[in-house]
Amino acid sequence: MGFCLFNNVAVAARYAQKEHGLERVFILDWDVHHGNGTQHAFEEDPSVFYCSLHQYPHYPGTGAACERGHGKGEGFTLNLPMPAGTGDAEWISAFDRCVAPAAAAFRPDLILVSAGFDAHQLDPLSNTLLSEAGFTTLSERVVSLARAHCAGRLVSLLEGGYHLKAIAASTTAHLAALLTA
Repeated sequence: MGFCLFNNVAVAARYAQKEHGLERVFILDWDVHHGNGTQHAFEEDPSVFYCSLHQYPHYPGTGAACERGHGKGEGFTLNLPMPAGTGDAEWISAFDRCVAPAAAAFRPDLILVSAGFDAHQLDPLSNTLLSEAGFTTLSERVVSLARAHCAGRLVSLLEGGYHLKAIAASTTAHLAALLTA
């Protein structure tokens, strides 16, 4: 719907399953826009858990909390819609209350992060207020999840970000957290 030509995280999930024999992949998407394509790719598949924190309502208009998957995939989609004006505290709280328990229950073999930095407070396409410190904390939390549940297997894929200084600072903070955690 305008942002992606290829769904890199979906390709990575299937590659990990088919080429490396990993059975359960947990996708954490913290891009400000709901990953409707990723959700749709896996909404009937219980081997991939899709979890999204995103501004809602916002483009593309999907990602309501009631969207939980279909058929055999029912319950393997978790949308955490965040209202405009939310920032570090609210996003980290949602991670601790919802993402961490979901990952623990799913017991993934791999965690993939759709690391969008367009939820940054300076980004022109969002009305959320995350900072580099918030992205650092989210990054540290996801590293802890990977260590606890899948032997540290974690891959992060750069997604959105439309303020050049904010995306650079947020990406740097994210990578530093991944490398030092």
